[in-house]
Amino acid sequence: MLTKEKKTSIIGTHKRGAEDTGSAEVQVALLSERINQLSHHLGEFKKDHSSRAGLMKLVGQRKRLLAYVKKEDVQRYEQLIQKLGLRK
Repeated sequence: MLTKEKKTSIIGTHKRGAEDTGSAEVQVALLSERINQLSHHLGEFKKDHSSRAGLMKLVGQRKRLLAYVKKEDVQRYEQLIQKLGLRK
């Protein structure tokens, strides 16, 4: 789980405006952090299949959000994947 401080710092670095907490960029950044934490957990606990299923669900959700951002604004999409260190 993300701590409140970690979540606040992620929102602070990826928000689009002063009061933004739910834009697609923020959601993708939060999902990416949770995916990284779960991936690390599954490296240690290889037989934790319920967490693996949750990881797959998070990856699918992030994929859908990234597709939405790409459809709306390709430049925002490129900046986001570069900032998060995702693909390409």
